[in-house]
Amino acid sequence: MPNGELLTARDGTVFQLRAIHADDVAALQRGFAHLSPDEVRMRFLHTLTALPDQLAQRLCQLDPEQEMAFVLIDPPDTEDPEIYGVGRAYIDPNTDSAEFALIVQRRFTGQGLGSCLLNRVIDACRIRGVREIWGDVLTENHAMLELCDEFGFRREGVFHDASLTRVRLAL
Repeated sequence: MPNGELLTARDGTVFQLRAIHADDVAALQRGFAHLSPDEVRMRFLHTLTALPDQLAQRLCQLDPEQEMAFVLIDPPDTEDPEIYGVGRAYIDPNTDSAEFALIVQRRFTGQGLGSCLLNRVIDACRIRGVREIWGDVLTENHAMLELCDEFGFRREGVFHDASLTRVRLAL
């Protein structure tokens, strides 16, 4: 998927699914601006009212040895493209495991786009030799927990925070 692939949502919206690029900062910020406070909290586990330039740059400029991220973005040649979903993983070289995170704008949930992103992350982790992926999910985030169940993740409590559920998938 060097240049990505085009996906069409049930409502007819066309996205490009591809790896994030260092120059996606503005597209990421445009997408972030369309997230509700609750969507942000579900993904970042706390409130965040804006995506500052420094954080957006950090999220787009990855260390290829330890990080990967895939985005749902407007098709090429779109003026002022927006990112509508992101699936990412951080590989811990000491444990051969990876922490993953996923977000899709609520208006596009329930259309299989989160599954596409999660599949991409899982496949990329397997290729890199990762043995397990895991993530911490707010226990109230039923949609994410159900998605993880569909993929065969197992759930665990997080001993230091009852509001979180850790999900793990052996690869």
